[in-house]
Amino acid sequence: RWLYGKQICLFYAFCGVLFGICSLSTLTLLSTVCCLKICFPAYGKLRREHGQILIACAWTYAAIFACSPLAHWGAYGAEPYGTACCIDWRSTNANAVAMSYIVVLFVFCFILPCGVIVTSYSLILVTVKESRRAVEQH
Repeated sequence: RWLYGKQICLFYAFCGVLFGICSLSTLTLLSTVCCLKICFPAYGKLRREHGQILIACAWTYAAIFACSPLAHWGAYGAEPYGTACCIDWRSTNANAVAMSYIVVLFVFCFILPCGVIVTSYSLILVTVKESRRAVEQH
């Protein structure tokens, strides 16, 4: 069972969601930047300030979704086995607001980032393949 009380449970779950979403957001931004630099070199100019802005955007994006259960859109609670804390998945059965949070979280923090990553790396592969063909012809 969870031994550390409700407040520590909330903090633990908040940190898990914050760092998880921030990690996926950062990977999404990295794949997008790589795609721009390789596939569209004219638009791939990235300065230090741009990188700082992108990192701030990733943390802000993650913070919005991590803070939402603290503002009562969704909920944090013990996992089904009670040994750790995370998003309270069971609250979606009785609460339409909690269900909407889970749906939005799924779309914007899983489907969208994964789609961008797959698209970015697919474009990179196509560009590299075309570049290889061009080099082989010469």
